[in-house]
Amino acid sequence: MGRVSKETIKMNLYHKIEKVKFVGGDLLIKIDGRDRRFPLNKISSILKDASDEELNSFEVSPSGYGIYWPMLDEDISIDGLLGISHHPTEKKKTAQQGHLQ
Repeated sequence: MGRVSKETIKMNLYHKIEKVKFVGGDLLIKIDGRDRRFPLNKISSILKDASDEELNSFEVSPSGYGIYWPMLDEDISIDGLLGISHHPTEKKKTAQQGHLQ
């Protein structure tokens, strides 16, 4: 198995996730150094209805891409929480040019 350089790890880091906890029906989380609060009923009905044990059994992806709850088989992306959407770049073929732009 090849070695992974520190530069490669840094390139693949989406977000720095810290201090994940649940208080009063909300997810409190520190994302990229900023404290945030998300109502569970707005992000996931599965999480909203979960027990404390289920909520507190989560895994943060090493890249900071998302959080996974194995007991619930539920995951959320951090970009989704933050309202960041990714759209693939479209290449259009025009009849006049006959090639991709």
